Amino acid sequence: MIKVLIADDRAASRELIRTVLEADGYEVYEAVDGWDAVRRAEECQPALIILDLQMPRLNGIEALQKLRQDRQFSDIPVLALTASAMNGDRERALEAGFTAYITKPVSLTSLRGELRRLLDAGALRAAGD
Repeated sequence: MIKVLIADDRAASRELIRTVLEADGYEVYEAVDGWDAVRRAEECQPALIILDLQMPRLNGIEALQKLRQDRQFSDIPVLALTASAMNGDRERALEAGFTAYITKPVSLTSLRGELRRLLDAGALRAAGD
């Protein structure tokens, strides 16, 4: 089963995404802020991480930077999630090292498509190693 970590300070957002992903057969872990995301990633070793950009303690970009410092997380796909999409936010997130970017409210079709795309790309990278 593919492990996915969702980090979002809003329980309703985590619950919606978790419900959809579990129905699709993913093993889902949750984190409530950026620090919790880093800790939970180390514990569960996810294949993919979804990080909300606006979280307390460590925001999504700060959490991503912490994760990318650890060799085991340097190449895994990390999807940025945000409710406050402004012009240039997508580009800034990708420049910061996120693999992909999606806005809230989450389109479940878009979310599923991004996850498949990211996980397929990761499998192709791993096969090439």
